[in-house]
Amino acid sequence: MTVVLYDSAVSGNCYKVRLLFALLGVEYERRELSVVDKSNREEELGDLNPGLRVPTVVLDDGRPLGESGAILWYFADETQFVPPDPFERAKVLQWMFFEQYSHEPFIAVARHWVLHDMAPSDEALEEKRRGGYVALDALERGLSDGRGFLAGEFSIADIALYAYTHVAHEGGFDLSGYPRIQAWIERVAAQPGYVPIEA
Repeated sequence: MTVVLYDSAVSGNCYKVRLLFALLGVEYERRELSVVDKSNREEELGDLNPGLRVPTVVLDDGRPLGESGAILWYFADETQFVPPDPFERAKVLQWMFFEQYSHEPFIAVARHWVLHDMAPSDEALEEKRRGGYVALDALERGLSDGRGFLAGEFSIADIALYAYTHVAHEGGFDLSGYPRIQAWIERVAAQPGYVPIEA
């Protein structure tokens, strides 16, 4: 049985998984679901993911797993994308938790609203952008130690934050004032096996 990925081509959360699969050479079957029309989510994912969200994977043994961070950790564990040192592993988790709590709710939501013309108001969109810039400021500071990546070597922490950061302009964010982030984006895109979000 092949790994199945319930996917959305425009979702950064889904792209994280596709990017890791490309880097690891994981073969999988994609099943596309809309991030706008969710009327069939119960039918498609009800038995697989209680949150009814993409990405959701079904492993080759039939077990389902949801949430992008959990999927990244499962497939990357004991590979070069999760460091063996306990402190560096914790740093990976630090950045992944930051991404889901302080980054994705602002940058990803603003992008989603702009791409699908769904912003409830101009004020709501600007509030998301303010929060997004706070997250970008933190990411810029996090890249100030000169190591090039967020937890020593390139890891799933970088994959998690790259997914929505590199398309932040689609949500109206200007990255020109973030030289470390821009250089980091280039380093991630230069990784062997890299695939773009539209692949």
